[in-house]
This record gives sequence, C-alpha cells and structure tokens, in this order.
Amino acid sequence: MKKLIFKIMGAISLMSVVCCVDGREFDELDSSCTTDLAANITFEELDSLVQDDVIQIQDDLILEGYVISSDRTGNFFGVLYLQNALSNPSKGIQLEMDLRESHLLFPVGSKVLVKLKDLYLGKRGENIRMGSVFSSFGNLSIGRLPSVKVFEHFLVSCEGRGIPEPLIATIPEMDSLPSNILVKLENVEFAEEILGETYAVAQEETERTLVDCEENGIKLVNSGYADFQAEALPEPNGKLTAILTKDGKTPQLIIRSLKDVDFVNERCPEIITEFTSNKIFISELADPDNNAGARFVELYNSSSEPLDLNLWTLRRYTNDNTEVSSTIDLSDFIIGAKSTLVISPNAAEFELVYGFAPDLGVSTNSPADSNGDDNLELVDPFGTVIDVFGVIGEDGSGTNHEFEDGRAVRNPDILEGNPVYTFGEWTIFNDSGDAGTTDLPQNAPEDFSPGVRD
Repeated sequence: MKKLIFKIMGAISLMSVVCCVDGREFDELDSSCTTDLAANITFEELDSLVQDDVIQIQDDLILEGYVISSDRTGNFFGVLYLQNALSNPSKGIQLEMDLRESHLLFPVGSKVLVKLKDLYLGKRGENIRMGSVFSSFGNLSIGRLPSVKVFEHFLVSCEGRGIPEPLIATIPEMDSLPSNILVKLENVEFAEEILGETYAVAQEETERTLVDCEENGIKLVNSGYADFQAEALPEPNGKLTAILTKDGKTPQLIIRSLKDVDFVNERCPEIITEFTSNKIFISELADPDNNAGARFVELYNSSSEPLDLNLWTLRRYTNDNTEVSSTIDLSDFIIGAKSTLVISPNAAEFELVYGFAPDLGVSTNSPADSNGDDNLELVDPFGTVIDVFGVIGEDGSGTNHEFEDGRAVRNPDILEGNPVYTFGEWTIFNDSGDAGTTDLPQNAPEDFSPGVRD
C-alpha cells in the first residue's frame, strides 16, 4: 500500500510540474526510465487480437514501440502514436491518454514499453486504438486512460532516443500503407482554391486538401487549438512529414508542427485537360423501326491518339426548338485513337439487342434518344460547336435530316466534324424523308453497326 501511495503521489507531483509550466516551448522534463522490461508481443500479434468488439487484455504482455507524435504545438490532444520501428515501420498504434504536454515525458523518437494488461483494445476502421473504456448507448468504446494510470502502463526505455525516419510515399500509395505511421510526401502543395486560408478555423477541427502534380488529393487534418491555427497556408510546393491515420479506410494526415511543412519550391504546372479538336464527330444515329429501346448515338475519333472529353457535351434540340432540350456530359470519357464512343438511352436493352454493353448509358429523352426529327450539337469545353446533325430550329420531319425509324450514318470519307449541317456528308435511311434520303426503315440489330465505323 505504501508503494502504491508513493507511485500515485509521484505521478501527481510530476503532473503538477507539467501543468504549472507556462506555454509549450520548453525543454523536456527528465523522467525515470526502465531497463528491466522486455517486449513479448509484436504489433502484428497485437493486431491479431483485435476483434469486432472492444476487448480488455488479461495477459502480462509488453509491447515495444517508438513515439512519432508530439503535442508540443497543440495539434495532438490526448493521444500518443507509436510505430514498431524507427524506419520502415509495418504497424502503428494510437494510444489514448488523459495527459497534457505528453511530449515532455514521451519525446519523439523515445522507445516506449507498454504494459498491456488491463488496457482496452479496439479498432476504428484500420486504426488500432488502446486506452481506457467507456460505454455509449450500451456499446464499449476506447477512451483516454486517466493520467494517474498512464505511468503504470507506459514506461520510457533507458536506451535513449532515436530519430524516426519517415516512410517516403506518394498520395496514391497512402491507401495501401499501414495506419498510424510517420510518412513523408514530396512534391505536394495545398489546393489552389484554399490558398489564402489558414491552417484551421479557430476552435474547430479543419480539413485542408493537399494535392500532387497529378492532382491526386489527400486531407490534412488540423486542430483549431493548434499554435499555428491562424497561420496562412503556404503557397509553394514542397515536402510534408506527417502521421498517416485513416478515417475508416480513407487516409488522412496530421502534422506535429510547422517544421513538418517544407514548402519552398515552385508550384506544379497547371494541368490542362480541356482541349478542342475537330477530329471528334457524330458518326451514327439510330432510331430502329422495330425497337425504340435500341436507339443510340455513336461518336468517332479520327485522330491517331486518344482524346479526353473533359467538359465536352452533346446537346439535343427537340423538333424545331432553338433552346437546348437535354445535354449529355462526356467528361468521364476518353475516346481511343480511331475508335468510337457509343451512347445508349437504354443500356440493358442495347446489350440485349446488340450483344455488348454501350460505353455510356444515359436516360430517355436525352440526346441519344431521338425519334429521328431532332437536331444535335457536339460542343467542346470552350463552348465551340464542333459538329452538328440537322438544322437548329427546323423540325426534321420530311427534311433531308430526318432519320425516323431509320439511321443516319456519316460517310466513311468524312474525317472531321462540321459545325454546319451538310447533307452530302451523310447517308440517311427513314420512313418519310426528303429527296436524297432513302425511304427504307431500318431494323435492329441487322441494319446497324454500333462501335464500328462504316
């Protein structure tokens, strides 16, 4: 009992010293260290103990890890992160503790031995968490270990401190890395739309987006109580060191201080994916006489390289309308060199009739669902009309741009779009068209060739 009272009083005394220091910028306190404990469980073995529910560890297990977090600047609160090696870590863990200024007792790089018996273990997504326990609506959750218990379970090794070497990785690689480890990203910057803002909104946890030069993004989470909360986000590009955590399976980063942000390089060059080209055009329109569900529009790329349709649109003007009736956004697609893009208003019926799925399934009453007397425009990202079928403002019925119950196919010698409808570029089948068109209704699938340039 005397030993127990002494230990508690010692812990309280140490806490008093910590709490009475004004500010965070001061040297670490000297603390006792241990030489008589040895690890008898690895991080991987600890991970294997995690179940769906929170469990309490009953065995005399000792875990050895290295401190990678610091609450010196206030961006971390009530948590300590350990990883299983100073370099090339394979696992990390999040320790919940009700201990302010923990960096004074557990400096970055310290080897810490954790006496696991009686601690609670759980997992949130991919984050292994350990600490005390509390009940919420009948469910147990990991909570902060009271400060007087911290010193019973967490002891610094007398071996001295090392320097954690962050794992260098890219933003796309974050998904496959273990949670709760120290990482470094190179050639990253804050997203342009948030430049001029601060690291965090006062007293609110705030997410800021980091991007690389390929426009991959990841969230940096900052505390609204951090010392650097009001600092403006830096504009340049550079390196960032942070602790990788995961919200569910979504990776996110937390820095320890602004020393982790080394942005001194020029920003990434702007990626321009919007372009214009007259090599993309409408190559076939279908309104089968025997099955309206088998309608489609086919686009063709006559160039020798793939072309990105970012911000391209296909517009429909129903009958004699002069205002756009419906639009298809083509942004998610790239047309391969000398290849087609087939768009269907009824993807299931299209596949049943033609034996393969369309490249894009859209809704009825869309530009791909014309009954043969409507007019279409293919428009580039800058609002320029690249290709047209029909005459805007003129109902196609009985004209040389009617393909009702039939088909309009671009002649094979046409290799560029034309913003002015030119009947001589088309071969048109219908049931009642003007002279020069073919009065011969077409049936699906035999009279059509979606995906193949005739």
